[in-house]
Amino acid sequence: MRRTSLILLLVSEVAAMSTWFATNASLAAIRAHVPLTAFHEALLTNSVQAGFVLGTLASALLTLPDRFDLRRLFSAGAAIAAVANLGILFCEPASPTVPLLRLVTGACMAAVYPVGMKLAATWAAGDLGLLIGLLVAALTLGSAFPHLIAVAATGLDWRWPVGVAASGAALAAILIRFARLGPNLPAPASLRLANASEAWRNRGVRLANLGYFGHMWELYAMWAWIGAFLAASLQARYADQPPIPAELAAFLVVGAGAIGALGGGWMADRFGRAIVTMVAMGVSGLCAASIGLLFGGPAWAVLMVSLVWGISVVADSAQFSAAVVGLSAPSLVGTMLTVQTCAGFLLTVVSIQLTPIVVGAVGWRYAFAFLAIGPILGIIAMDRLRRVTRRPGIVPATVQSPPR
Repeated sequence: MRRTSLILLLVSEVAAMSTWFATNASLAAIRAHVPLTAFHEALLTNSVQAGFVLGTLASALLTLPDRFDLRRLFSAGAAIAAVANLGILFCEPASPTVPLLRLVTGACMAAVYPVGMKLAATWAAGDLGLLIGLLVAALTLGSAFPHLIAVAATGLDWRWPVGVAASGAALAAILIRFARLGPNLPAPASLRLANASEAWRNRGVRLANLGYFGHMWELYAMWAWIGAFLAASLQARYADQPPIPAELAAFLVVGAGAIGALGGGWMADRFGRAIVTMVAMGVSGLCAASIGLLFGGPAWAVLMVSLVWGISVVADSAQFSAAVVGLSAPSLVGTMLTVQTCAGFLLTVVSIQLTPIVVGAVGWRYAFAFLAIGPILGIIAMDRLRRVTRRPGIVPATVQSPPR
């Protein structure tokens, strides 16, 4: 039952999350159809981020993940996201309706991503880091999948990745209803708007969230713009005959994060979440600061560093959530995860929108360097959390000593 339910959850997560970057994967085809400004291109991503923030804010304030059936919430979010993406198929890409439908998509993902993490946590048995790592790996593959569809649909209409993503979300809405909840499901929480503020009052949760914010400053800006960076770099070096299509390169780089999420989860359950997050942010921050120096260089060199970045940038992602699960009151786990993702994704709106502005000011060679600020601050926060968890009575015993 455990294995079947987790497989259904992971497949549903991949299928539903494919809607996140569906229009980003179509940018090259959209540009061939209609000219877009850098602001409009960023808006196609940021509208999803903003929708997610609004959705998670409402969910956290109403304590939805801790009061209602997780499978029904997930299913409803995926189904509405499928309808929203189907609506995009009937719009012109420059239409203001498209960002609005992307906003709805993001809001629906608030019922998919944090809810899926809580659902996975109900099955944890000393392997919480790995379970949430599996879920983040699914999220990563789902986010990368539209880039693969864009490769397969080369020369076809820009709507193909969006249509396939809509079908995936519809499938997810059905499959998740067959999953079972694990034995670690706590009793439902009562509706109190003050529940959400526990994310700041609890010192351990607060430090884990601060580390997560540093991580998120980098992650989604990298995912949103690495495809454009690779395309521009290959164009500068090889003109119209690159050795690898930019869309395929972007899929490999983003998809490689699944390896990082799984490896990070496995190591965190053995060596501690704080250590894993600090190492991962150190590597990804170094990549962010240095990858631009390879702009226009040999494809193998650019792709190699990009792959290291793609793996390390998400290797720590699950562990911030796993830390919050361990540090929170059991009856508020869903709400605390939702608050964390809400604030983190709000921050991504800024870094995603800033990136094309920085590109216009200094070019691709130095554009990603400012993202390294996030990992630096995140390392400081997680080092403090590591010190706090060594002091008895500060946090629950379950997180003072990670499973060996």
